[in-house]
Amino acid sequence: MTVILHLGVNVVNYDNVPTKPKKVAKARKGKANKPRKSKGEAGPPISTGDVAEILEEHYGIFATFVERYGQNIADAFAHSAAGALESVMMGTPVNDPYAGATTEIEESMKLFLDLEEMNGAPGVPTKAALEGVNHRLKIKKGAPRPSFIDTGLLSSNLRAWVGE
Repeated sequence: MTVILHLGVNVVNYDNVPTKPKKVAKARKGKANKPRKSKGEAGPPISTGDVAEILEEHYGIFATFVERYGQNIADAFAHSAAGALESVMMGTPVNDPYAGATTEIEESMKLFLDLEEMNGAPGVPTKAALEGVNHRLKIKKGAPRPSFIDTGLLSSNLRAWVGE
């Protein structure tokens, strides 16, 4: 049996993220005669899955993580399997012998982004991170932040799982 580690995200839609630029309507009649902004048509919602695919394509965040932490990942699986075997020998049923490893890997991926370990890769830190773009703030800009962590939705939905 071949065990395959998958890295990805739970797919969750981003709310309040514009998918198309706002259109400007015709000038209205009156004193100011300034064009008014219309909201325009919203495109399809953007999800964490879409963002993860874009980030992997442009920056290779998952590939870089595996390259840097391959030995730690292997060690996590070894410890998890040993723990599961110990449980079985003590008579405790084990549903997922890799649960401990996948949880540890998920936490490591989050720390990998939080600690800005992608810095130094081409295009990283990103321009948005350097400019402090932050969609959680009312003014949408703040202090510089780690790359790939804007709203925190992607980071909180990072997942590792085992499949065959």
